[in-house]
Amino acid sequence: MWSSVPPTLSSSQAKEVDRVCAERFGIPTEWLMEAAGWRIATFVRHSATVVCGVGNNAGDGLAAARHLHRWGGLVNVCCVDPARLRGPAAMELDALRKEGVEPSTKLRLTGARTIVDAIFGTGLSRPPEGTFAEWIRSINVTRMEVVSVDVPSGLDAESGVAYSPIVDATTTIALGLPKPGLMKLPGDVYIADIGIPREAYAAVGVTVPPHLIESTLIRL
Repeated sequence: MWSSVPPTLSSSQAKEVDRVCAERFGIPTEWLMEAAGWRIATFVRHSATVVCGVGNNAGDGLAAARHLHRWGGLVNVCCVDPARLRGPAAMELDALRKEGVEPSTKLRLTGARTIVDAIFGTGLSRPPEGTFAEWIRSINVTRMEVVSVDVPSGLDAESGVAYSPIVDATTTIALGLPKPGLMKLPGDVYIADIGIPREAYAAVGVTVPPHLIESTLIRL
């Protein structure tokens, strides 16, 4: 359990940290995404359906889905629009497909005990609409355990504004460092180290205590 207020990372700082990792430390986004997927998957204890959007947050979810599939814990992967995935997220989709898993474009939640929410990440700045909103509402109706990736989908990561609808997360796995908006939200939050050097955080003005970077998840 974290005994004091941890440092946070804004959306703009998170993007800059990714750039610094790639350019200064030779750690590309693909590596960070793979580490994020591993961390998420190891937290999930029951059969799971992974629900993905169209950005890098979806890539984290797809990486988690691949590990869960290998371990026998994956029920379904649902993706709003796989054709919209780009860059590292598209690479994760390709890797998952090569293991014989084809994401559904329909939301299928039956048969799982846990939902991994990878619909929206830190870039959301307005209420979810269309299929995104429909899927979030459907997730909440199930009353199932929900593990959100980095932030619950529907949360403004900067301000903490909970848009309508927002995923009712049981647990959120904050990747690297928690985002400011998470500190205003109820529910369990864990910090997952995904391999970002402390010097990369320092480059964007964030000081990270050595003991905050651990091999185990840290509960806030």
